[in-house]
Amino acid sequence: MTGLSAEALQWIKAAHVMAVIAWMAGLFYLPRLFVYHRDVAPGSEASELFKVMERRLLKAITTPAMLASVVLGLPLVAEIGGLPVWLALKLCAVVALIGFHVWMAGFQRAFAREERPRNGRFFRLANEIPTVLMVIIVAAVVVQPFS
Repeated sequence: MTGLSAEALQWIKAAHVMAVIAWMAGLFYLPRLFVYHRDVAPGSEASELFKVMERRLLKAITTPAMLASVVLGLPLVAEIGGLPVWLALKLCAVVALIGFHVWMAGFQRAFAREERPRNGRFFRLANEIPTVLMVIIVAAVVVQPFS
């Protein structure tokens, strides 16, 4: 238990949801940018534009939103007091989502070096991973299976 008031927890929960929405938006958009970046010539004006877009998306929106999601989620987890199965499932999916974020950040650095690490099909398929993890996370929290 955190000792926070019910009102404070509601504000934390609201901010957590907003941060998660921003994080997910970035994770949905970044692989799509890679699909398009992959098809332009290294060193071209378009490539330079994609590099700026990818860097700004990751550094100014997606990573801060991920950090806010985690920090704001900690008191919510603490308030539950224990680790029910649904929460363990959610936390595993969140760890996987963080791993996906780090993986995509590695691709962003590769594109910044003018490398073309994978083909467009790979990034189109990778684009589905955050959707699957989001479904697991939302279902775990709303349905709370195995409770």
